[in-house]
Amino acid sequence: MIALDTNLLLRYLLNDERKQAERSRALLASGSRFWVPITVMLEIAWVLRSHGADADAVALGLRTILGLPAITVQERDAVVRALAWHQHGMGMADALHLALSHQSERFTTFDKDFIKVAKRIGAQPAVGSP
Repeated sequence: MIALDTNLLLRYLLNDERKQAERSRALLASGSRFWVPITVMLEIAWVLRSHGADADAVALGLRTILGLPAITVQERDAVVRALAWHQHGMGMADALHLALSHQSERFTTFDKDFIKVAKRIGAQPAVGSP
């Protein structure tokens, strides 16, 4: 299994640097198996947002990666949950923190916006302040 970095997957998604995008596509089509750490998924979301992508575009990009048959994404189910919450207004980092805390009874934060969005969309575990 080969681990992939953010920049390789961004070239694949964005096709913004032709030669690197071609090399990325060739690697992903090589028949090898690939590992994508959850931190790479978060960084991809951050880069896409910093380039002006909205939550739906971020979700499309990350779902494209999730849909590649040769790729195993760390904590895939948490990423899928986080994407749904992100599309309903939760920040991607907050959504991943919460999705990865699914075995907890509560997620505690001082972030009032995070609490408000989590309550509005019914995200679990419950999010509140101390």
